[in-house]
Amino acid sequence: MTAPYWLPSDPKSAFPDVSLSLRDPDGLLAVGGDLTVERLLTAYRSGIFPWYSDDQPILWWSPDPRSVLLVDELHIPKSLKKTLRHHPFKVTLDHDFEQVIHACSQPRNGSPGTWITDEMQQAYLRLHHAGKAHSVECWHNGALVGGLYGVALGKVFFGESMFSRTTDASKIAFVLFVQQLQKWHFHLIDCQIQSAHLDRFGATSVNRSRFVELLSVYCEQPTSDDVIWYSVLC
Repeated sequence: MTAPYWLPSDPKSAFPDVSLSLRDPDGLLAVGGDLTVERLLTAYRSGIFPWYSDDQPILWWSPDPRSVLLVDELHIPKSLKKTLRHHPFKVTLDHDFEQVIHACSQPRNGSPGTWITDEMQQAYLRLHHAGKAHSVECWHNGALVGGLYGVALGKVFFGESMFSRTTDASKIAFVLFVQQLQKWHFHLIDCQIQSAHLDRFGATSVNRSRFVELLSVYCEQPTSDDVIWYSVLC
């Protein structure tokens, strides 16, 4: 395959094998299709995620290598440990998914656009209502100051985006969330693309074939009976 595969509109249509993803741009696999709950869940189980802007069709990606964090290998930077002991935040799960994804969609670093389009927000809200997409909120004096969202399948959490309006808010939310995933016996967090920010927390890169192997095992493992998403972490 020398060009991306065009997906039919039928949500039951299969993705091509991820090994057919392009090298340039890295990981581009398919174009088109839709953002139904069924399609998105199939994509995540296969190691694929959507990423595109308003002026593009839906683009589906499976980059190689893949950035991942093994849940039990979380590293807390020394500079953050003191903040964790005395932080002023309240951290919750699934208390305001819509506000979190909207905050994540806001342009940042001088960029005029966003890949979390209105279409994407509505799609992930549907996933949230289906019990598959979840948010982590960080509050200070009743205001949302940071957070993140993603998709949980089996014992894998697929991170999508995070935001912070106050120093260390998203970092605190992330660390406390990973520690909760440890208690729930999750194994893997998909970080998608390598970044120095997540590398500081122990993220590493694996090749795509290994990533797909991990998904085939961990996505099929049932979550623990004690998993309660709507909760308060601290």
